Amino acid sequence: MIQPTALPPLSAQQTAAMLPFDKLCQALASAATAYQAGQIVSPERQVLPLAGSGVLLSMPASAHDIGIHKLVNVCPDNAARRLPTINGIVSVYDALTGLPLLLLDGPTVTARRTAAVSMLAISLLHHGSPAHVSLIGSGQQASAHLAALAALYPGIRVDVHSRQPDAARDFCTQHARLPLQLQPASGSIAAASTVVITLTTSKVPVYQQAARTDRLLIGVGAFRPDMAELGPLPIAGSQLFCDDPAGARHEAGDLIQAGVDWNSVASLADARAGRREPNRPVVFKSVGTAAWDLAAARCALQCRQASTQAPS
Repeated sequence: MIQPTALPPLSAQQTAAMLPFDKLCQALASAATAYQAGQIVSPERQVLPLAGSGVLLSMPASAHDIGIHKLVNVCPDNAARRLPTINGIVSVYDALTGLPLLLLDGPTVTARRTAAVSMLAISLLHHGSPAHVSLIGSGQQASAHLAALAALYPGIRVDVHSRQPDAARDFCTQHARLPLQLQPASGSIAAASTVVITLTTSKVPVYQQAARTDRLLIGVGAFRPDMAELGPLPIAGSQLFCDDPAGARHEAGDLIQAGVDWNSVASLADARAGRREPNRPVVFKSVGTAAWDLAAARCALQCRQASTQAPS
């Protein structure tokens, strides 16, 4: 019998090793269909205040095989303390017995499954493999997305846009070892870029170009109604997909401020079912759900099982 004392929390590096992007995308694809079919229960996250400007986020999910609980603390003032802004764990339990199975690093799970959702959206909604991608933002999520692009699309060109040119240059230097053609950028997105991923917490749009049928837009950073990375212009006339349409009604500031018809917003499962309309621009909005953390936990368990069964 597994005892809680036998389960120390895994480090960020150990957690990342159990979440390879190819297998994580596969787990997310299956979870998207199961989530839409009601086979994964993922209630709205609970937000509790902490001291200062911090918040505690509680996000459980359950399915036939496992249950998970992601408990993370977001403390913006930690930047001044030279401490991580996000801390927490994802605890994984056997669904039948309730026994603990894994304790994963919470920020790592969030970063990697969010990047993997974007990669899944590219595979489902982009016309073929991308050769030129643009990232807007140079924070932790941008780092996770670079790692995902390097793993799944090595050798492609990736432009990194930031409001501060020095930040973009430093970011590219820090990630220079990745097998990507990294280019710091500012101003307009290059015309050759066919995927644009916004990864900021901006309250004003950082992308306002007209929608193009040959360019997939993925909005990741805006997670509150008062945030909006994508302006109304690229959203208007585009076919809209969201990883979690129900959550997006409360969190996707880009879509809320654009006044979209929520009945027209399709899901990640719809994208997987091939419901993309030809010859129409596409916007994919990612807001996240604990169902994706459950998919990551499944991936980690499978990787652990594979490693224990591998011949020595």
